[in-house]
Amino acid sequence: MRRITWLFDLDNTLHNASHAIFPAIKRNMNDFIGHMLGDGTTPANVDEINAMRLTYLQRYGATLLGMVKHHAVRPEDFLREAHRFDNLVSLIRAERGLARLLRRLPGRKILLTNAPRRYSREILRHLGLHRHFARHVPIESMVVHRQLRPKPSRILLRKLLAREGANPRRTVLVEDTLGTLKAARMLGLRTVWVTRYLRPAADGQPQSGLLPATMLSKRPHYVDVKVESVRQLPGQLHRLR
Repeated sequence: MRRITWLFDLDNTLHNASHAIFPAIKRNMNDFIGHMLGDGTTPANVDEINAMRLTYLQRYGATLLGMVKHHAVRPEDFLREAHRFDNLVSLIRAERGLARLLRRLPGRKILLTNAPRRYSREILRHLGLHRHFARHVPIESMVVHRQLRPKPSRILLRKLLAREGANPRRTVLVEDTLGTLKAARMLGLRTVWVTRYLRPAADGQPQSGLLPATMLSKRPHYVDVKVESVRQLPGQLHRLR
């Protein structure tokens, strides 16, 4: 098989962020937004907070961008508060055998995550996966022309491919987020959709870790391979050539 460059997402791809980490991040974001919108004593009401968080997530692909663009929030402040945990390791849930899986996969592997560096590094080290990635690209590194461009930015993906000297047709994005997979496919990358940790959205509105049930049951045209778990990747290599 020709040498592949693998771009791996982290949350809900290599571990189950929906179990406890995403709910904790949601609470942290809501606390931050609530105090920002409040009167200095009383936080904003929860409906207003949720509406803002989800609006920015759906419009920009990351709540952070909306906070920076519309409220002059410093990215490092928002990321620090959103990813504040009493004991992160206790919240991590992941399948066994991931290190063995990454070792078996041919090609170069890059972690590409909209999570901050400190958080993603701690997850990788806890799971014993850090030694299998040639590069680690967290959200702080997703800057193009002095602007933060996290996934699903095609500008970011183009810059990454150029910097790594990677041929799009020999690059595979492994990801749980459909918007990012669609952007990658438009640039000619091969795409793998991981669905194990996604859940049906009760209100039908997509958000982190949640999708309408009808979307979960299908394989979109821009997805080359749909798998429940990344552990199924070795058996799908022939479909990614």
